[in-house]
Amino acid sequence: MSEYKYIGKPVKRHDGVEKVTGQASYTGDLKMSGMLYAKMKTSEYAHAKILKVDTSEAEKLPGVRAVIDGRHGFAKLGIYMQDRSVIAMDKVRYHGEVVAAVAADDLETAERAIELIKVEYEPLPIIQDVREAVKPDAPLIHPDLGSYSHTVGVFFPKAGTNVANHMKLRRGNVEEGFAKSDVILENTFTQSQIFHIPLETHVTIVQWGAGDNIKIWCSGQSPFSVRDLFSIAFGVPRNNIEVNILYVGGGFGAKAGIHLEPLVGLLSKAAGGRPVKLVPTREEECSTLPCRQGLFARIKTGCSAEGRILAEEVELLWDAGAYADYGVNIGRASATSGCGPYEIENIKIDSLTVYTNHVFGTAYRGFGHPEVFFAVERQRDLMAAKLGMDPTEFRLKNLLYPGSRTVTGELITENTGRPDKCLKRVAEMIGLHNHYTDAEKAEMKRTGKYRGKAAAVLQKAPAMPTWAASSALVQMNEDGTVRISVSGVDYGQGTYTVLQQIAAERLNLPIEKISINKSVSTPISPYDWQTVASRMTVICGMAVADACDDLKEQILEMAAVVLRASKHEIAFGEGDVYVMQNPQYRVGFNKIAIGYVYENGNAVGGPLIGRGKAIAQGLTNLDPETGQGKAALDWTYGAHAAEIEVDTETGDIEVLQFASCIDVGQVMNEELMRGQIVGGVLQGLGCAKSEYVSHDASGRLLTRNFTDYKIPTFKDMPKKMMVDAVETPQLDGPYGARGCGEHPLISVTSVMANALANAVGVQFFDLPLSADRVYRRIQAGNSGPKLS
Repeated sequence: MSEYKYIGKPVKRHDGVEKVTGQASYTGDLKMSGMLYAKMKTSEYAHAKILKVDTSEAEKLPGVRAVIDGRHGFAKLGIYMQDRSVIAMDKVRYHGEVVAAVAADDLETAERAIELIKVEYEPLPIIQDVREAVKPDAPLIHPDLGSYSHTVGVFFPKAGTNVANHMKLRRGNVEEGFAKSDVILENTFTQSQIFHIPLETHVTIVQWGAGDNIKIWCSGQSPFSVRDLFSIAFGVPRNNIEVNILYVGGGFGAKAGIHLEPLVGLLSKAAGGRPVKLVPTREEECSTLPCRQGLFARIKTGCSAEGRILAEEVELLWDAGAYADYGVNIGRASATSGCGPYEIENIKIDSLTVYTNHVFGTAYRGFGHPEVFFAVERQRDLMAAKLGMDPTEFRLKNLLYPGSRTVTGELITENTGRPDKCLKRVAEMIGLHNHYTDAEKAEMKRTGKYRGKAAAVLQKAPAMPTWAASSALVQMNEDGTVRISVSGVDYGQGTYTVLQQIAAERLNLPIEKISINKSVSTPISPYDWQTVASRMTVICGMAVADACDDLKEQILEMAAVVLRASKHEIAFGEGDVYVMQNPQYRVGFNKIAIGYVYENGNAVGGPLIGRGKAIAQGLTNLDPETGQGKAALDWTYGAHAAEIEVDTETGDIEVLQFASCIDVGQVMNEELMRGQIVGGVLQGLGCAKSEYVSHDASGRLLTRNFTDYKIPTFKDMPKKMMVDAVETPQLDGPYGARGCGEHPLISVTSVMANALANAVGVQFFDLPLSADRVYRRIQAGNSGPKLS
């Protein structure tokens, strides 16, 4: 049990009541005087020159206040690579790209105006396969790639190609490693793009006022990044831009960086400064807004006869879609986990972020790791089978332990985390090595429903720049209560509740006396880089702890004056401070919160406001040729195990039991941790069993709604879901904690595919494991039930 008062305790979510009662306000709820409503005209081609955009008829329509196209929206956007315009200019690069937009008095008028805009195109050759896109003679999607601004020294675009970034990792001598190997196995794995499906779409309101004073309200994860990128795109000083975030209805990475804010801003400017609101439909969310990147992976592994991995060569070709402004960092970050949490002396990893004529990709929960680990952890089971070894034994023989080094050369210490403990725990939780009885085997044969078990490990570190920082303010109110202000966004993950727990623990105050600002406004909220990468508990949490320590120091200084004692003689009570030797001498926080007043009216001190900050200390840029360097602030390791039942007559897979164990360093809130893990697993089951982005031969998106794109529901939950945690303290995390928001999604697909192979002998190297595909494989004879 935790020795803490609030850390590790199941404190209820700060926002639960407001959300379930409908009191929470979202951007979509806002209405303003003179507000206009926007709609977008999108491309019907996946790749085509824009010959002419005729907006004349739309402009004549009564009630239309602004019409813009590529002539107005030429500013370049991008967080790591500025490769996309606000509106397509010379050509479109994916089906669904914006070519024009209107703002009108009402939504119906805006929709009619969009229908009146006529666009003439000249179709161009399309590329949908990354393997074709990297060929020397492939049509160029971005002929001007060499001129794009990007983060120099971190990303390496290849001018004259479709490669937006080439990330290299080299360690040892991979050729020598393969020469020494007794067993070599090579496989390829393919995954399509995936949609984020937040409940709330990318709702945006912008008012571009006089003097270029701009106010933005958006459903976003990154208020200061929106401000920063908007400023860069239009050359407007940051001080002129106000970004406001209310409650956010989910993100999963889709709302990181910048999206529709510049487009809506230009409409407001064209409409004379009236506020403009854009609410994308679900179809627009799928076809125009970004998705998760697709991946083609090739892995070649060499092992000794005893089961030690001696060499591994990995090629990752990321389907970035039409733009890679965020995608380049996915390719970079995932490469640092390109071989998983294993100690391998000889490694060669090439991760290429590749342009295609698909919807463009962006951050998604797990940031490339779910895709990579489908390949890595499938490869581990396949290699174990070839060696004749138990897959768990094979993993344990090769995992990272204290004293090991990662693929980037980072030394693993006693406090880095323990993937081996997580793997052993999940194996125990589902009875991974308990073989089926003869009676159970007979029942499977009778019903045609075969069972299989499998396990897989996972890892991820926060993917962020070396300078990614957070700050916090902790202000004491007149009654001795405390209010926290941060700019990290709680869009469902429970961050604010954990920050309240940290403050309550640090200040020894009842948690009921700790509140947190539930909205962010850049002019008055303290700076934070972005709410991504499972970094909020660690970095923002440390900023809050630092602010609390600063506040405590101010309290001690004030109390020393009031109580006529040295600071070291004063102790903290619950809502007051007192002299340790004489506890009858004490003063409540409410007496000093805004200054202390003596009986004669004299006053000293002033408002107590703690300031805190934290940064990703110690990170380095990675060597451009070898990838060696300090890539991770912290590593979070974990493991999943599952038992499934496959109906051979329908191909349907039922998850009988699923176990997850993650090394979180310190459990901050058991209920929130369980919610994150269960939700992540269910999201991963969607990726495993049903979710798939499909295009026709011309590049037109086919899966644009919930009829064609199937997401999981509560009916898809495992019949039995088990959650546990290992606690290996992270020394630079608050109370030893590390992030775990993204990690539950990682390796769900691989453990499901491994269990499927163990149940009926069907080997899948692509996704999804949908009932129709599984049934066809079984009927094709590519199966033989394994009843062990």
